[in-house]
Amino acid sequence: MRVFILCTGRSGSKSLIRACEYISNYTASHESLSKMIGDSRFEYPNQHIEADNRLAWFLGTLDKKYGKEAIYVHLSRDKMKVVNSFKNRWGYQGSILKAFSEGILMQGFKSKTEQEKIQIINDYYDTITNNIELFLKDKPHSIQMNLETISQDFSQFWSSINAEGDFESATASLDIPINTTIQSKPNIINLIKNKLKS
Repeated sequence: MRVFILCTGRSGSKSLIRACEYISNYTASHESLSKMIGDSRFEYPNQHIEADNRLAWFLGTLDKKYGKEAIYVHLSRDKMKVVNSFKNRWGYQGSILKAFSEGILMQGFKSKTEQEKIQIINDYYDTITNNIELFLKDKPHSIQMNLETISQDFSQFWSSINAEGDFESATASLDIPINTTIQSKPNIINLIKNKLKS
C-alpha cells in the first residue's frame, strides 16, 4: 500500500511526515522523488507514505500509475494562513510561486505589488485545491486532514492506513512546529521527549 499526501504546500506536510516516521510498517518521506523525471518520478516503494505538493501537477500520471489502489490524503490549511506564508517566502529560490506566476499565469515574478502577490497566491491555492478535489472524486481510499485539527485527524489517519508503531511519540511530534532554520533534528527529538514526560 502507498499513501500520497497531496497539498498546496505551506500546510504542514513536513510535520505530518515527521510524525509518520514513528510508523514502523511504512517508510515516510517528504519530496523524495521531486527531482526525478520520467518513470523514476513515480517509483515509490510499497508500504510508503509520500508528501509532495508538486504531485498536484502530476495527478493524471499518478492516477495511471496507482489509481484506486493507493490511499490519498488531502492535507489542507486555512487559506489565508497559506497565502500569508507563501507571501513571506515570495523571493525564495526555486519557489513554486515563481514557476506558477511566470510559466502558468505569464505574469512575471519580480516587482509585484503586495496586492498582486496575494492575487497570484490565491489563484495558485485555488488551482491546486481544485485539482486535488477533482482527482479525489472517484478515489475510494481518501482522507481529509487539516492542519488546524491535525492532532485529531492524525488518529483517524493512523487507523485508516493500519499503521503500527509509536503512536504517542508521533502525535506528540505534531505539536512542535518545524522551522529548519533554527531547530536541528536533535533539538526536535528532545522537545518531543520532554513533551512525553510532562
